[in-house]
Amino acid sequence: MSIVLVPIGEVDGKVLEFIGQALERTFGQPYSIAPATPLPAQAYNPYRHQYFSDLLLRLLEEVEAPGAERVLGVVDVDLYTEGLNFIFGQASLRGRDAIISLARLRQSFYGLPEDEDLFLERAVKEAVHELGHTYGLGHCPDPYCVMHFSNSLADTDVKQATFCPRCSQALRLSRRKRSASI
Repeated sequence: MSIVLVPIGEVDGKVLEFIGQALERTFGQPYSIAPATPLPAQAYNPYRHQYFSDLLLRLLEEVEAPGAERVLGVVDVDLYTEGLNFIFGQASLRGRDAIISLARLRQSFYGLPEDEDLFLERAVKEAVHELGHTYGLGHCPDPYCVMHFSNSLADTDVKQATFCPRCSQALRLSRRKRSASI
């Protein structure tokens, strides 16, 4: 079983490799990077200048990834979903698929000088967070846990890229149940 990263649109390969290596360490599963999938034009909302994440998440459902336990879509465009101004990512709770956006994780999005290390740290946190949802984990009240809800980059910057003890235990139980049912 592995984690497959799917670039949707143009995504820097070095960023994908960095995220994949971090996910491999965190989840103890190998990763691979699938061929890029084009951004579907119908997902773009010209009034918002954003892409509708629900359509991109549905696109991932169609990705054939033999041997993949999880599929993580990665985009470098701004995302939104109904009822929210923007999102850093979205996942199918207890499903296979999740997606993250790199756009708002960059300092340059806010007119600030780039900080590559901070950007990569944020990308890993969001990837781990969204994959945590696929294992059935909800949002955690611990502001340092990777499963804490990020309403802003300040929230993302405070939390760690790791699970708190409670979420770690829930993840182990979820993965144990899944492997027992296979």
